[in-house]
Amino acid sequence: MATSKLSDSHDFQLPQDADPRSKISLLTMFRLGLYQMGLGMMSVLFLGVLNRAMIGNLAIPATIAAGAIAAHQFVAPARVWFGQMSDARPIAGYHRTGYVWVGTALFAIASFLAVQVMWRLGAAVQIAGGWTWNAETTLWTIVLAGVFALYGMALSAGSTPFAALLVDVSDETNRPKLIGVVWSMLMVGIVIGAILISVLLKRLTLNTSLEVLQAAINRVFVIVPAIVVGLAVLATAGVEKKYSLYGSRSSLADREDKITLGRALRVLTASPQTGIFFTFLLVMTISLFMQDAVLEPYGAKVFGMEFSKTTLLNAFWGTGTLIGISSAGFLVVPRLGKQQTAKVGCLLVAACFLLLIVAGFTANQTALKGVVFAFGLASGITTTGALSLMLDLTAAETAGTFIGAWGLAQALARALSTVAGGTVLDIGNKLFTLPVLSYGLVFAVQAAGMILAVGLLSRVNVAEFQSNAKAAIATVMGNELD
Repeated sequence: MATSKLSDSHDFQLPQDADPRSKISLLTMFRLGLYQMGLGMMSVLFLGVLNRAMIGNLAIPATIAAGAIAAHQFVAPARVWFGQMSDARPIAGYHRTGYVWVGTALFAIASFLAVQVMWRLGAAVQIAGGWTWNAETTLWTIVLAGVFALYGMALSAGSTPFAALLVDVSDETNRPKLIGVVWSMLMVGIVIGAILISVLLKRLTLNTSLEVLQAAINRVFVIVPAIVVGLAVLATAGVEKKYSLYGSRSSLADREDKITLGRALRVLTASPQTGIFFTFLLVMTISLFMQDAVLEPYGAKVFGMEFSKTTLLNAFWGTGTLIGISSAGFLVVPRLGKQQTAKVGCLLVAACFLLLIVAGFTANQTALKGVVFAFGLASGITTTGALSLMLDLTAAETAGTFIGAWGLAQALARALSTVAGGTVLDIGNKLFTLPVLSYGLVFAVQAAGMILAVGLLSRVNVAEFQSNAKAAIATVMGNELD
């Protein structure tokens, strides 16, 4: 499942600083959302195409495939450095736009390089007659992980300054609307990307030769990244020059560029309540996204779905998530409250994982699509409840620190979730002969994780946090950042 860009979409909440000059129109908000739409399309390429090809067509173990892909998440702390660079070192007179364009071009190139290395690794596996650790497979595995790490660095170089641009062009009155529009466009990008890639790969079947598969996927990794680069330029051209208020907010950079990972973690754990809540976020994130590395192969192995149809599963998930987020914000949270909404969402997600196992025993493709759509709805409700509660558990004086640090923690959790999904699948393959049981083990672990997340959430006390957070944060910030 393509959900690898959720963390990027939440890094840009900074302390409120309304400015009457920041008056971007709704049209400009949707223009900016085109960049996030492109990121959504890229996420489908990696988790919907490369992951499926490595596991399903090249016989690369799920742990190796998931671990290589996860390398782009493990470099997430680079966001802090690139954010500082965009604050202090403008390109051609612009603090954000140049970084966005250069970063986007570099991760588009890195994505194509990753595909070429993948074919080399697949060829090494073929020569060996199956997966085995030898000099060639080890070399190409290391190179593949390295290319994914470079992709992650380039992604950070573009997405972090873009997030800062969103802050630069907005104020406290229109920032929530801007964030909502841009995040929704991320989901739209996942849906559009899934449909576009499904069309481009429509002629591929389960029996397609490796040569034909290679040519088709190479073509996709030229067309889609090129579109994404075009969207990035269209989204940001002229926006910084016309709307940016960065010059009057330079004091923010003086604080934000000092948030190293170690210091951010100290802030997160300064208060018992923040520790509990961020542990909940860690468990929830890992449990929610472990299936990223296995859902498309599950559709192929258990349901006999063709390449284009497994990729299309992202469209069902993305549509469900988009509806879930919208309905939860307007209908569920006002009635149940933020904490209860998050709890209900986690329980619904756990139920969906169990339904994924049941659907596997039916081998009915329609049932799988329906459950994936329901999983998207439940994910949207969970995300809305958790993020809304997170804002309540954020002191206004250090909102940027909390949201930025949480973004780093979430990215690392996403990386761990991808690796964990592949590892549990490999364990399942050793324990069971039926694929439905191997994949079912992954979904069962996720369901258990969601139940654990509910237990952690029950210990969160917003009133207690608000009574002691300021003192705790002031202590950490005073010790570490002065």
